[in-house]
Amino acid sequence: MSVLQLNKANFKQTIESHDFVIVDFWAPWCQPCVAFTPIFEAAAEKNPDIVFGMVNTEDDPEIGEYFEVSKIPGILVIREQAGVHAQVGEIGAPALDKIIEWARAYDMTQIRQYYAEQAASK
Repeated sequence: MSVLQLNKANFKQTIESHDFVIVDFWAPWCQPCVAFTPIFEAAAEKNPDIVFGMVNTEDDPEIGEYFEVSKIPGILVIREQAGVHAQVGEIGAPALDKIIEWARAYDMTQIRQYYAEQAASK
């Protein structure tokens, strides 16, 4: 699967309609961000069951602000609409692979329980 360009128009819908999304926050002037793009794209190719998306923080600063992204490059791992891991700074392919491996194994029980409790209290 190719990497999606996420923006205000499609971010929420993407998160709500996919159980596993990894977001790369970047900007064109950020050299480490630009260097990371091929690594991110390669991970997307190796993991077609995960949605990979990139948010240009210059074009859509509101998304980064909402998630309190103060430094880039930054990665946000979202499972079932919940952010389960945030990573700031330069990383290589082996580190990204480890994050993906960890995120696949992450136990969603507490998050699902929280969602159920929230739904029941409405």
